[in-house]
This record gives sequence, structure tokens and C-alpha cells, in this order.
Amino acid sequence: MCRNIRTLFNFEPPASEDEIRASALQFVRKLSGFNAPSRANAPAFERAVDEVTEAARRLLDSLATNAPARDRETEAEKARARARERYA
Repeated sequence: MCRNIRTLFNFEPPASEDEIRASALQFVRKLSGFNAPSRANAPAFERAVDEVTEAARRLLDSLATNAPARDRETEAEKARARARERYA
């Protein structure tokens, strides 16, 4: 499940709100053990996703680096090459 959480810092273009929220959703799913919470737990689950999304946005906004921004396609190709090596 957590394999879907991607590094979001130092990319061009910067991470979108949708990417940050998707990452937060995966994190909350992992912590709670729920892929989809029951009706009784839905409000707490959604509140947690909202709070983690806000915390992630604040973190990304406050980080600084001198490294050049990474290219998403280049990084994706590197990940595919690692997967081919690992599963070949």
C-alpha cells in the first residue's frame, strides 16, 4: 500500500494538491488499516486525511534545497529500470 506514496519535494512542476492529498490518503489508509472506513469511522478518517494533507503542504512549502529540481519522467524511468532489475 505505501509503495504508492511518492517523493513530492523538489520536482518541476511542484507537487499538485491532488498528489499531496493522494499521498495523505495512502498514509492514513496504512495507519488505520482501512482501505475504505465504515460509516461510523468515515468522519474521523476524512478529518485525518485533511490534517495530513495540510501538514504535508506546510512541510513541502517550508523545505529548501540548492539541488536542481528533478524531472518527473526521468525519475519514473529510473524507477522502472530498478523494477526491471529487481523482478527480472
